[in-house]
Amino acid sequence: MPLNAPRRIRGWLLDVYPSGFGKVAVWIISESGERIKLTDTFQPCIYVSGKQEDLECLLTKLCNNEKIAQLKFVYKYASALDNEKSRVIELTLKDSRQIRPLTQEILRMGDYLRYELHNCDIQPDRYYLFSHDLFPLAFLEVKITKTGLTYTLLDSVESTNYSVPKLRMLKLEVDVVKKAVLPSFEDEISRIRLLEEGKDDISIDYGDEATKLLQLVYAIKELDPDIVVTSGGDSYLFPYLVHRAKVNNIMDKFILSRDSMSFEQKASSGKTYFSYGRTFYRASTMRLHGRIHVDNNNTFIINEAGFDGFIEIARTCRVPLHTAARFSIGSSMSSIQFYQAIKDDILLPRNKKIPEAFKSAIDLLVGDRGGFIYEPRLGVHDSVGELDFSSMYPSLMAKYNISAETVLCKCCPNSPVRIPELNYHICTRRVGMVPKTVNLALNKRLYYKRLRDQTPDGYLKQVYDRRQTALKWILVTCFGYLGFSNSKFGTVDGHIGVCAYAREIFLKAARLAEEDGFEVIHGIVDSLWLKKKDATQEDYNRLCKTITDNTGIPINFEGHYKWIVFLPSKMHPQVSVLNRYFGVMDTGKLKVRGLEVRRSDTPKFIYDAQMEMINVLSEANNAKEFTQKIPEALKVIKTYRDRLIKAEIPIADLVVTKHLSKNPQHYKQQVSQVIAAQQLIKEGADMPAGTNVAFVFRDAENKRCNRRVTAERLIGKNFNPDTKKYLLLLYASAATLLSVKGYTLKSICDAMNGYSTNTLHRYLP
Repeated sequence: MPLNAPRRIRGWLLDVYPSGFGKVAVWIISESGERIKLTDTFQPCIYVSGKQEDLECLLTKLCNNEKIAQLKFVYKYASALDNEKSRVIELTLKDSRQIRPLTQEILRMGDYLRYELHNCDIQPDRYYLFSHDLFPLAFLEVKITKTGLTYTLLDSVESTNYSVPKLRMLKLEVDVVKKAVLPSFEDEISRIRLLEEGKDDISIDYGDEATKLLQLVYAIKELDPDIVVTSGGDSYLFPYLVHRAKVNNIMDKFILSRDSMSFEQKASSGKTYFSYGRTFYRASTMRLHGRIHVDNNNTFIINEAGFDGFIEIARTCRVPLHTAARFSIGSSMSSIQFYQAIKDDILLPRNKKIPEAFKSAIDLLVGDRGGFIYEPRLGVHDSVGELDFSSMYPSLMAKYNISAETVLCKCCPNSPVRIPELNYHICTRRVGMVPKTVNLALNKRLYYKRLRDQTPDGYLKQVYDRRQTALKWILVTCFGYLGFSNSKFGTVDGHIGVCAYAREIFLKAARLAEEDGFEVIHGIVDSLWLKKKDATQEDYNRLCKTITDNTGIPINFEGHYKWIVFLPSKMHPQVSVLNRYFGVMDTGKLKVRGLEVRRSDTPKFIYDAQMEMINVLSEANNAKEFTQKIPEALKVIKTYRDRLIKAEIPIADLVVTKHLSKNPQHYKQQVSQVIAAQQLIKEGADMPAGTNVAFVFRDAENKRCNRRVTAERLIGKNFNPDTKKYLLLLYASAATLLSVKGYTLKSICDAMNGYSTNTLHRYLP
């Protein structure tokens, strides 16, 4: 190779972040396993639109701005609704970290009204990926020259057969010497543990505190992990370690990143936000540079789909790994749209500018109705088949080209494509942003499901299932984001339009099933439960093909139930509940919805008892055998009752976890989670809205609020739980399960307090 020839590296892209002024650091895992840091120049662009005379004036004012490397007029689509490009100012910044201050400066120049800023809220690391058409863990070749890096992508975001390098994972745990009931930043470190899969644990428990911290730095450097896993690393562990490093005057040496960059001196506070009717809290990110920090307490996607699903989301959505671990699914999905917009020369507005069309009261009554539902037939049903539309709403968005810029577009008022019931027209001249981005996730998920079902390899089956699960969450979220007020490509008109199409297709599917001799037992939004005497799997498959051919939306046969139970309302026993049922398929697979075992606040004790009851009932082959199995299922409850009374249940199995929807001081009622949160706050803990509170019932009927429950973190050695309260929860779980046969909480209590399970039938209402 000639002396001045550019150096080339083949490998996988691990991490990207701003490093020096106008520079970014790029970490590559080479084919040989080396972790290599490269440096590239990066000067992002933001755009300004407005009246041409105002832009001319602004251009003059910005000529000598020290933050700007270059400025010029270019032509871009200033809005997703525009049919023609507009003349806008392109500002090339000297450093990516100056985007926010320059944005505020320009807004002030125009009194926050004259200028519209675009592409100004994309994080620098993502902007770099978008600009170079890259994504995390992409396999590529990098050419290193004097002027920077040149990439040759040897991978594709559409790929389903990609390989990733073996990532080194390390779990970090820290024990403290507690001076009070709860640990605080003032407590000293007792022990630091490092856990690697398949290797002996490393324990750092000797020397003074400064020695322990420096030994941690040395161990991390020697082990050189790619991913550091913690529990509470964002909210407590890393901020605590940083504080202890400051106390010991070794902050300049306390570096856990691959890079020589230390932790930020001031970590921003966490964020409470509201999404899908629920309040969430996300702790601020504690960033490692050149490594990926994963906080198990601050990640959704890894908890739902494992690391395989996490990597799939990062690749598909082009989101850096450390961000993908913490992002909400909606934010990840928006990232695909941002990339597609930049690729299509569409500018991303700082604030959403797409208005909702005016609707009269009758329009709202007709259009805003959600999905269609057939009320379930109360009782135990034999031989029922379930059909499920595959990603129905995203498929409709893709099929009918539903997006903010296509529904009620200005260019096609006479379009023949009309949304049913609403009569809104849809553009026929261009494909919308939402359909473009949804198609990628739709196609990949269908392919992964096919691979999962076909492969005999157990490991690959698990990998494919995790990947499709991750994409399922993208597709589930994309419909909600279509109507989200802050979504840059969202539209309420499109949102209700998707519902209108869904209702039409769902009703059409039900009619086709009835024409084929099937009886509809239950139907909800995109799933149908059907019954037909002596129907075979071939009959169901043929029906699926008929529905798919007639609607254009794929529907699948999910399985055949030996029996399925649709449960009654607790308030009105003669009325069935839409989303509370359980059943067992011919394959032995259980399907449970709406019961205690599906609730996140159910203590393990109750979960285990109800699950064991369901497993007993699952041995039945039909409705008659289901009834015969009830006494055996009730014996399970008696066993758990006896264990509870004899204090054989671990306290950990009695823990109830509840969600704080607002700050504890804003509650009017002293509910259990508020009492537990107040106990923790008194001990110095921070309990903002959106966090979870774990507690155990101590004396549920006590008039003194503070004695009703005890926060889990405050439980002492001689703690006695409220046995009566947990017995009632146990009996209530059994009553829910068997309510279809007339069992109530009272009848279960009577049986357990003196009557045998075999004579319980006499005491039914």
